[in-house]
Amino acid sequence: MKKGQMWPVMGEQDEICFLFYPGRGGQYVSEALGEKPPDKAVLHTDGYTVYAKYAQRLGITHAQCWAHCRREFINARDIEPERAEEALQAIAGLYAVEREIRELNLDDQTKLALRQDKAKPIAERFFKWVDKQFDRQGFLPSSPLTKALAYARERREGLTVYLDDSAVAIDTNAIERALRVIPMGRRNWLFCWTELGAHQVGIMQSLLVTCKLHEIDPYEYLVDVLQRISEHPASQVHELTPRRWKQLFADKPLRSDLHQENRAVNNAAG
Repeated sequence: MKKGQMWPVMGEQDEICFLFYPGRGGQYVSEALGEKPPDKAVLHTDGYTVYAKYAQRLGITHAQCWAHCRREFINARDIEPERAEEALQAIAGLYAVEREIRELNLDDQTKLALRQDKAKPIAERFFKWVDKQFDRQGFLPSSPLTKALAYARERREGLTVYLDDSAVAIDTNAIERALRVIPMGRRNWLFCWTELGAHQVGIMQSLLVTCKLHEIDPYEYLVDVLQRISEHPASQVHELTPRRWKQLFADKPLRSDLHQENRAVNNAAG
């Protein structure tokens, strides 16, 4: 049996795609994302180093994830509880600002202003604190706290992108939640048998998860699309992806014969 990887890619319009590749090498990032990204593109990732190399090579902005940064300090809490807690409290302050933004349902301009006013000073103090801890030279290179500090300092530029761009989230939790269906079902994916089967799993999960992101009933969507696709122009197949389908066809979806029978039974019973 061969091992492979599902690489999740999530677009700015809440569309997700699970791409199957045989490994985690940097070449697969290029295959997945291409060599010609859109102008002013921002790549938001979980901190895996191959993404940084890709972004640097193509000269695109690379935003990184505060949730993954926080996780490093959580791992250090057993060894250095006081200093790790200082870091975690600072990061909690950043998340408090994001919570306020959600609760007030702010527009992009006001959201950015609030981040600049409240979150940016917190981030600046946090990174000064990180530098100060390194200056103390009191930790072994193998210390979990040293690793957490190094993780944060090396990714400072990426971690602060969201402070200057209202379209960028503080973390990658949205895609982490969407990705959960893959590890939850991995015992099933063991029985794909072939790489082709794994590709098909990725396609189906991409459609199902995107349906959920757009509050579409996956069953209703698939019943409609599986009937519609044979007559739909191949040049316009993108209209059958969940986001576009919701705009064009969700009001009058095609139904199955079973649906008609059930409705007739219900009417007779009523």
